[in-house]
Amino acid sequence: MSARKLVLRPAAETDLADIYRYISERSGSPETAINYVRRIRAWCDQLVVFPEGGRARDDLRRGVRIITFERRVVIAYMILPSGDIEIGRFFYGGRNYEAIIRGDR
Repeated sequence: MSARKLVLRPAAETDLADIYRYISERSGSPETAINYVRRIRAWCDQLVVFPEGGRARDDLRRGVRIITFERRVVIAYMILPSGDIEIGRFFYGGRNYEAIIRGDR
């Protein structure tokens, strides 16, 4: 079996950029913001080794799994038929991820 790949959907890339901007503006430190985003990315890299570490949330959308990072970020991802991991979204700071994933918002 070949190595799994980690794929970020465009919405997830946008979410990371938004998280960076928010933290950079609030803290006044772009370095703090980029270090936080890098830690999120490193955490996600572990999903290729332990893809079933997150909780299955078929009640929100079929195949979606949820995992948290440092109690502030909810990561929504799927294990693709190829075995690759696709990150769909990052939700920061208590956003109502359930409604967003279901399409209620």
